[in-house]
Amino acid sequence: MVEWRWCGRVFERNPGWVTDAIPGVGDLWAPDISFFGGKWHLYYAASTFGSNRSLIGLVTNTTLDPDSPDYAWIDEGKVIASQPGDDWNAIDPNLAFDAAGQPWLAFGSYWSGIKLRKIDPATGKLAADDPELYALATRSRSGGAPGAIEAAFIIQHDGAFYLFVSFDACCQGVASTYHVRVGRAAQITGPYLDRDGKAMLDGGGTLLLSAYDRWRGPGHNGIFQDGATDWLFYHAYDAREVGVPKLRIEALTWDDEGWPHAPSAALTD
Repeated sequence: MVEWRWCGRVFERNPGWVTDAIPGVGDLWAPDISFFGGKWHLYYAASTFGSNRSLIGLVTNTTLDPDSPDYAWIDEGKVIASQPGDDWNAIDPNLAFDAAGQPWLAFGSYWSGIKLRKIDPATGKLAADDPELYALATRSRSGGAPGAIEAAFIIQHDGAFYLFVSFDACCQGVASTYHVRVGRAAQITGPYLDRDGKAMLDGGGTLLLSAYDRWRGPGHNGIFQDGATDWLFYHAYDAREVGVPKLRIEALTWDDEGWPHAPSAALTD
């Protein structure tokens, strides 16, 4: 995880149906990749900044080796979409599995927060047998404005489920206030509580990582579970290089009470 090489693009251009569905869409956001059902499933978001006219799409591939004759990204279309008037936002997908291996899709940004839907493992789309939109975490502001929470990522550790989210402002260079918080639940559908017992649906979340050393606005994390090590991936803005965003990777540690810690947190500003 030190030397990386360019392997090409998933899309050379945005799918036409995405452009039609989201007027003004530019870059696609927040890819999340998982392997199940014999193929790779890559979920992505399409939106414009500050809007909840958004969608999550899916592409699949049987291999990630671009030199393989079987390498081909297949556009599977829309998974879920939100519209103005909805109290949720269909971006920042994360595919997670419950204790039985059932896939679930977490997503959400601002508005009423982080949501969860059950996924059909045969199609990678929403499961027909459970139409419930589960609420996992939210924040509120005075006056009813949507609270700053997004970038959900769920993992299992020692029989519990952990929901990581990012609070506050991304994408403002060294002025970014993004930081990562976490809660824990017995079931993937929640309820998630922080270390002090505050529900994440009431704005709770134990601080895991905030600005440290030269790095500002660390957030939108993912976790790669590699045997005994849980690797924390996130982006942060380099204050020594006029806020250039960079990928950061470090190994999580876990305390005796089952809570994760980021080593760099000891360097917090």
